[in-house]
Amino acid sequence: MLPEHPEDDPADLVRDHTVYACVMGSRAFGLATDTSDTDRRGVFLAPTALFWRFRKPPTHVEGPGEEQFSWELERFCELALRGNPNILECLHSPLVERVDDTGRELLSLRGAFLSRRVHDTFGRYALGQRRKLDADVRTTGAPRWKHAMHLLRLLTSARDLLRTGELCIEVGEERAALLAVKRGEVPWAEVEARMVRLAAQAEEALHRTPLPPEPDHARVADFLYRVRRASALEPDPHHEVVQGVVRGGRVRQG
Repeated sequence: MLPEHPEDDPADLVRDHTVYACVMGSRAFGLATDTSDTDRRGVFLAPTALFWRFRKPPTHVEGPGEEQFSWELERFCELALRGNPNILECLHSPLVERVDDTGRELLSLRGAFLSRRVHDTFGRYALGQRRKLDADVRTTGAPRWKHAMHLLRLLTSARDLLRTGELCIEVGEERAALLAVKRGEVPWAEVEARMVRLAAQAEEALHRTPLPPEPDHARVADFLYRVRRASALEPDPHHEVVQGVVRGGRVRQG
């Protein structure tokens, strides 16, 4: 049988084909403390030739580093077009660690992914997090304060996105107030009231938002087509091995 393609190892895809990598989480939000982890996220472009086999390349890879997670470019774009909060925030991280020409074009498309859909997607995500906090309060008498802080941050980010049409994930002047929530220094009733107020402000902003009704699918599709085509036209260093014919335990070119 023919040897496996060297890029069958998902870790190699991340190491060799990452087009964009950034730091996310508290460090990107401006909420890091001495004990904060460094969450790394990235986007890799699987070579087009890998899609011509029965076993397709992965849509995402966890690792190879600690707290590292990456998406294949097409999957990343699909999720961004749906308004996935985590994906959109990843595109707007101020802490970029690696970017090539493809990654720079991806970043130039940030506006193409934004639409009024974010009201629903951010809202659904926030609702799910709020239900978890309410369950904590019922069970233990208090929420997980770190999660409460991040929910306030998310709601603020969603409101401002709908108001301005631009996504900014850094908390800026809100840092001190949010960290006070994380430390449990703000009564839960007050935190709840903030959440309700932010959700109402986001709803109001939806009616005057500069965001378009839908993301720019055509622009993103054109980008993906050009990137895949360019990858397909690149010389494959493993082409001769793949084309070889195994005879008598040796690979010969046929």
